[in-house]
Amino acid sequence: MAAAVVLLLCLAACSNEKQGEETGGVPTEAATSAPQPSGEPEPTDSPQPTKEPELTEDEKYWNEVLASFADGEYDLTAALTGESLQELCGDYFLLGAAMTGAGYENLAIHSKEYMAVLEKHFGSTTVTNLMKPVHMLDQSRSQKNAAAGDPEPAVDFSRIESTLAWCAEHGVKMRGHTLVWHTQVPDWFFREGYENDGAYVDRETMLGRLDSYIKQVLSYCQDNFPGVVYCWDVVNEAVDPEKGDPNTSFSCRTESGDGPNLWYTVIGPDYVEQAFRIARKYAAEGVSLIYNDYNVVDTQKCQYIYNLCKELADEGLIDGIGLQGYWGIGWPSLGTIDSTIRKLAELGLEIQITELSIDAEEATEEGFEQQAKRYAAIFERLQRLDTDGGGPANITSVTMFGLMDGYVFYDNDESTSRWFDTNFQPKPVVDRVRAIFKIYY
Repeated sequence: MAAAVVLLLCLAACSNEKQGEETGGVPTEAATSAPQPSGEPEPTDSPQPTKEPELTEDEKYWNEVLASFADGEYDLTAALTGESLQELCGDYFLLGAAMTGAGYENLAIHSKEYMAVLEKHFGSTTVTNLMKPVHMLDQSRSQKNAAAGDPEPAVDFSRIESTLAWCAEHGVKMRGHTLVWHTQVPDWFFREGYENDGAYVDRETMLGRLDSYIKQVLSYCQDNFPGVVYCWDVVNEAVDPEKGDPNTSFSCRTESGDGPNLWYTVIGPDYVEQAFRIARKYAAEGVSLIYNDYNVVDTQKCQYIYNLCKELADEGLIDGIGLQGYWGIGWPSLGTIDSTIRKLAELGLEIQITELSIDAEEATEEGFEQQAKRYAAIFERLQRLDTDGGGPANITSVTMFGLMDGYVFYDNDESTSRWFDTNFQPKPVVDRVRAIFKIYY
């Protein structure tokens, strides 16, 4: 009898083991309903905490930058978070914002907030004023050179060194603005001994000075900050449809404000060609040489600029054309912008929008919304025109000629054309343009 009981128990145990194998080891209902051993927690269906995604190196960097302004005068949270505008449009062109500053003492480089926002959203910058000859040439040292028999003009790089160094450190490119312009070039630069009352020098002497000046400026930038300056406005605003020399194909400018255009007076109408020829001689490989002008959307002026740039292109002296872009809410029409760019694109040169500035008609919420729509419409058109968007134009950069309304170092700045307000808060244009970029991203 006892043996029979033992046999039955063994058969039952074998049956339970077999059932476990057939169900993949899943416990039976009886097993799951059995009391849990003392000390073990009851099973629960509550979700387990999810692991926070790891931050990218870029996100870590901008969190650190933002934290550095925690006790500052301005809240930069809105300006330094979200997608970078440059990254969104990077497949099309460099997006730029200029460093404002009439002089070195009020240059944007002295505002950490300005430079942080610039670095966050823009891949290119332009020094609005301090690369012009009047700020680069040193009269006293030039006079000493002349007295010692050295004809070279002296160039002072102290006002631009810090901006170039910042660009090199933060990976921001720079437009060189500008080598030759009929204004903001000192009269003494054209005179004997570099004296204020000296006689004007002859053509060959002035060409020698121009050669030396361009060589010194380009060499300094290329040797000390290689790769930072990616293009130069070699000549600025040399076309004058109304008062220019009618014997030139491009109506060469002869006047400068109330006086003569000394480049034209001393060298002649080929000063433009000569400047490009010299710049081509000293420019590093890959550095673009640009002709820059305003009101290019005017049909007659556009044709003159086309004539000039075609002649330069035929000689291999020019790489691109800069349109300054001082436009308004209703002017010029998108169709006019379109036809202008298409016309110039026929030359096969780069197209750059160099000083884009669109003022709001009134500094109100409604006015800034209207401004935002205008900027967005222009950027949408530029993306369609660009070769990367299937268009005919090789648009390589678009630069706003400033970052903020009510510039931080000016007491009376009433500009309304920028993308950030006087407290570094993004204006409606930032989200509008960001949305346009995302469509084509």
